[in-house]
Amino acid sequence: MTATAPDPAIGPLLRDWRRQRRVSQLELASRADSSARHISFVETGRARPSEDMVLRLAEHLDVPMRERNTLLLAAGYAPRFTETALDDPAMDALRGGLSQLLQGYEPYPALIVDGTYTVVAANRGMAMLMDGLPETLLAPPLNAMRITLHPEGLAPRIRNLREWRGHLLEQMERQFALNRSPALRALYDEVAGYPLPEPGSEDGEDPGMDPAGLPAPVFALPMRIEHDGQVLSFLSSIATFNTPMDVTVAELAIETLLPADPATVKYLTTHAS
Repeated sequence: MTATAPDPAIGPLLRDWRRQRRVSQLELASRADSSARHISFVETGRARPSEDMVLRLAEHLDVPMRERNTLLLAAGYAPRFTETALDDPAMDALRGGLSQLLQGYEPYPALIVDGTYTVVAANRGMAMLMDGLPETLLAPPLNAMRITLHPEGLAPRIRNLREWRGHLLEQMERQFALNRSPALRALYDEVAGYPLPEPGSEDGEDPGMDPAGLPAPVFALPMRIEHDGQVLSFLSSIATFNTPMDVTVAELAIETLLPADPATVKYLTTHAS
């Protein structure tokens, strides 16, 4: 009879998360109203934590909701958090609210992505920026990182591509600390491998100018992208749900592109249909 490999024990998983967060056993015990001795026993397999303790430790270690289910299973408990498909009837109210949010933001671009940057929904402002992209990139499942950084996507239109690409790759790297998704890692490896123009060869690469020809004020790194001969400047903002109780909802992110100068506001307002 061949023995099957057991699921990962709760101890090593918790230890990995604690070390990743650079938290000592004593500090974690203090946060979770426990003792360093008990945390040590859990990590070494000498004690089995209660379901409540698993959830408390996961909360104080900022473990993503999907991974909290993994911790519960490893400790011998049933998953606590559901993962409801976004097209499920139970999500009707959520989908309706998100749709209203996107429409209300027009004519400015906005989109909603999941944990691997698959585009769940986008408004007409975002569709305008993607106008003219090849069908191979626009075919489902649409991926925001791939569309932005692919050499046949938006990348040739982004005037500060090297800066913006660096920002996006750093953003993905930060997610690795929270999400151990193999799909996310594969996406990162793909987009990080896209070729870049030689230094100084990007058409029109510039620090950004206001209409008077003076350097534009920078409050955050803008994305400067060309559309029909006009350079538009945007600041990116990302929002998530504060108190999700479902894995799908926890992994949704709403990205809005805020015009960074009056010229961009005027252009978008003028071109709104």
